[in-house]
Amino acid sequence: MTSTMPDKSIICYTPLMVTTNGLWKTNNLLDFSLPLFTLQLTLVVSATRFFVLILKPFHQPRVIAEILGGLLLGPSVLGRNKNFANIVFPMKSVMLVETMANMGLIYFVFLIGLEMDVSIIKRAGKKTVLISLAGMVIPFMVAMCLSSLIANTDENINQASCILYLGIVLSVTAFPVLARMLVELKLINTDLGKLALSTSLINDVCAWMLLALTIALSEEIISAWVSLWVLLSNLVFLSFSFLIVRPTMAWLIEKTPDGKPFSEFQLCIVLTGVLMSAFITDALGTHCVFGAFVYGLVIPNGPLGAAIIEKLEDFVSGLLLPLFYAISGLKTDISLISGANTWAFILSAISLTYLGKIAGILLVSNMLQIPNRDGVVLGLLMNAKGIIEIIVLNVGREQKVLDDKIFSVMIIVILIMTAFISPIVKLIYRPRKTLVPYKRRTIQSSRLDGELRVLVGIHTPRNVPTLVNLLEATYPNKRSPMCAYVLHLVELTRRASAMLIVHANRQSGGPALNKTQAQTDHIITAFHNFEEQVNYAQVQPLTAISPYSTMHEDICNLAEEKRVSIIIIPFHKQQTVDGQMEDTIPALRMVNHNLLQNSPCSVGILVDRGFNGSNRLIGNQACHKVAVLYFGGPDDREALAYGWRMSRHPRVHLTVMHFIPTEYSYQSSETDRLWAKIDRSFTTMKNGGENKLDNEYISEFKNMIAHDDSVIYIEKVVNNGEETVAAIRSINNMNDLFIVGRGQGTMSPLTDGLTDWSECPELGAIGDLLASSDFETTASVLVLHQYVGQGPDGEDNFVVERPWESAESRHSINQQQHMQRYVMPMGTGHSSVMFTIA
Repeated sequence: MTSTMPDKSIICYTPLMVTTNGLWKTNNLLDFSLPLFTLQLTLVVSATRFFVLILKPFHQPRVIAEILGGLLLGPSVLGRNKNFANIVFPMKSVMLVETMANMGLIYFVFLIGLEMDVSIIKRAGKKTVLISLAGMVIPFMVAMCLSSLIANTDENINQASCILYLGIVLSVTAFPVLARMLVELKLINTDLGKLALSTSLINDVCAWMLLALTIALSEEIISAWVSLWVLLSNLVFLSFSFLIVRPTMAWLIEKTPDGKPFSEFQLCIVLTGVLMSAFITDALGTHCVFGAFVYGLVIPNGPLGAAIIEKLEDFVSGLLLPLFYAISGLKTDISLISGANTWAFILSAISLTYLGKIAGILLVSNMLQIPNRDGVVLGLLMNAKGIIEIIVLNVGREQKVLDDKIFSVMIIVILIMTAFISPIVKLIYRPRKTLVPYKRRTIQSSRLDGELRVLVGIHTPRNVPTLVNLLEATYPNKRSPMCAYVLHLVELTRRASAMLIVHANRQSGGPALNKTQAQTDHIITAFHNFEEQVNYAQVQPLTAISPYSTMHEDICNLAEEKRVSIIIIPFHKQQTVDGQMEDTIPALRMVNHNLLQNSPCSVGILVDRGFNGSNRLIGNQACHKVAVLYFGGPDDREALAYGWRMSRHPRVHLTVMHFIPTEYSYQSSETDRLWAKIDRSFTTMKNGGENKLDNEYISEFKNMIAHDDSVIYIEKVVNNGEETVAAIRSINNMNDLFIVGRGQGTMSPLTDGLTDWSECPELGAIGDLLASSDFETTASVLVLHQYVGQGPDGEDNFVVERPWESAESRHSINQQQHMQRYVMPMGTGHSSVMFTIA
C-alpha cells in the first residue's frame, strides 16, 4: 500500500502594499507600489522628453529619443549603479511595470492598425508591391547569413526561429516612424514620399503576418500539429474580424448621425474589444499585440477612428508607451557588446541591410523607370525601424530564442540604422521640380482661343453653389474650353495613412461611411452636374488630405502639375444670417496666406455671399451683374482680365469702375494738362513703369468693349480713401459680384486711410473693405493676386498676352477704328456724362 503525502511548497514573498499610510508613518515610501510606480513613470517620461528636446534640431524620429531614454535608465548607464537600480527599479516592481508597459503597447499597436487604411492595400499597384517585396528579400537573406554568427546554440531552440526573428527586424519598415520622418524631411507631399508611405504600409502589414507565423513556430519544443492548430485558429480569428467585426463597426458608424459624437458607452465597448482581441490571440498561441493590431485594422476609416485617436493618442503615446521602451532599455546592457567580432557583426548588419534594401529597390526601380537617385533615397527610407522591431526582439527574448547579448546588439543596430536615415537623406536629396515651366500662369496671359485651366479649392459644400456659378459665368466655350480641377481640402488629423490619399481621385457612389466622405460625394455630384449642363467644361474632382500647415503645398504642387492659370479658394470667413462675417476655421486663413506667398500661378480668394444664390445662368434662369474696381497695378489688371472674360457671357453684365486721382483727370487748361503730364511722368518713373502698363491695358480694353452694350466703363475721379468708399457704395446694391485686385506692391492716395483698421490685410485695402461686416452688401467678392514670374534680371519669365488677343482679333485691332464709349468726369466732382468718340 502506497501512502500519498500532500505536496508542501514554501513560497517566500515580500509583501508590497499599494498605498502608503502617509509620510509621517512610513519609513520608506518606495516600499509601496503606487509611489514607486509613480516615480518610475515620471523618470521614464522625463528621460524621453529630454532626448526629444535634444534631438529635435536634428529631425530625429521620436522612437530614437524613447530608446535612448530606456537605455539611460537601464543597466547601460544609470542602472550600472546598483543602489539606483535597487531603489528605483527593484525586481519586485518589474511585474507591475511590465504589465502597464504591455497595456500601453496593446493600445498603441491598436492605434497603429487604426491609422492604416486597408483600402490602400487593396488598390496598391504593381509598382508598390514589387518595391515592397524587393526591399524585404535581400535584407532577409542578409539576416540568414548573419544569424549563424550569433545564433543561440541551445539544442532545444529552433534555430530557424532565430533566423525568422532577425530577418523580420532587418527586413521590415516601421510605417508610423517613416510617416513622421517624411513630415520632418518635408517629403510627405512629394511623389517619392507618397510611394515610400504606400510601400512601407504593405511592408508593415507583412511584418505583422510574419510575426504571427514566427511566434507560432518559436516554442522551445513544439510539434507540427500544434503549429498547424495555432495557424488555423488565428486564420479563423482573422476571418471573424473582417467578416463580422468590420461590418458591425460600419453599421455603428452608419447609425450615428453626421456631426453627432459617439457616446461614451459606444467608445467603451470598442475599447473593451481591444482587450478581448488581445486576450484571444494570446490564448491562441500568438502574441496579444497581434490581436490588438488586427482589431484596429478592421475598424473603418471615419469619425469613429478619429474619436478613438483623439481620446487615446496623447495618453497612450505620451505616458504609457515610454514604459515599454524603458523596459526594453532595462533589458539592454551595452557592456555585453564587446569584442571585435560583436562590433564587426553590428557594422556588417547595418551596412549590408542598407545596401541590400537599396540594391533590391534599385533593381525594381530600373524596371519601373524610376530615377536612380529616387531609388537610392527610397531604399534608405525603407530602413526606418520602430515599434514593430522592438516588439519582435522582446517576443524573441521572452521565447528564449534570443539571449541578452543578441537582444542588446539588435537594439543598437535598430538605433543606429534609424538615426542615420534623416541626415543622409537631407545630404544627398533635394526635391527637384521636373515640370517644364509654362506660360499661362495668369488669366491675363491666357489666350481666348486656348484652354483655360482653373484649380478650385473647397473646404465645405457650402461654397459649392457660388463656385459653380463663378465657373459658369467664366464662360467656357468652343474656342476657350475650361478644365476645372475641383480639390476637396480636408484636414489631416492624426491618421498617418490618410496622407496616402492626397490628390487621389474618388468616384462618387455607394453609402458614405463618414461626414468627410459624404461631403466629397456632394461636391463631386454638384460639379458632375455642372459638367453635364455646361458645354465645353471638363471637371476633374480630387481630394487632398493634409495638415493645414502644409495644405498649401498640396495645392501648389497640383496647380503646377496640372498647369493651371488661377487658383480660386474660399475666404476663411462666412456670412451669417444677420449679415456679420465670422470665422469658420481660423487655420484656413493661414492656408490662404501661405498660398499667396508660394503659388505658381494667380490666386483668387472668394468671399462667398451667395453670388445670386442658387440661380444658374443655364436656361435663361438668371443674369449676373459683375463690377470690377480698377485702381492699377498687376493685381488690378488680373481682375480686369477676369471680368472681361466673364463679360463675354450673354447673361453677364459687367461694370468697370476706373478710379483716377485728381491729377490724372482731364484739366481745363493747357497748363494744367502740362503739369499733369509731368506728374504722371514722375509717378511712372517711381512705380517702375506700372502706370504705363496700366494705361496701355485700359486703353486696349476700352477699344475692345466699344460695341459691347453689356459692358459699362466708368471713370471716377477721387482725391482720397473717403471719396473712394463713397463711389463704391454708390454701386453696391447694383451688383452680385465684385472683382478687385489685391493691390500688393502698389501705393495709391486713393486708398489712404483704408488700411488703418484693416482686419484682413491679405485681401488688400479694397478687398478688406468689401469683405468686412461694416460694408453692408449681399455681393460676393473675388480678390485676385496676379502671379509675376521674375527672372535673374528682374524681368518676367513669360510674355504677357492680352486676353482678347485671339488669332483673329489681333489683326482686327490694328486695322479697324472702333467707337469708344467713355464716361467722362465733369470737373473734379463725381458727376459724369456719357458720350462716344468715333
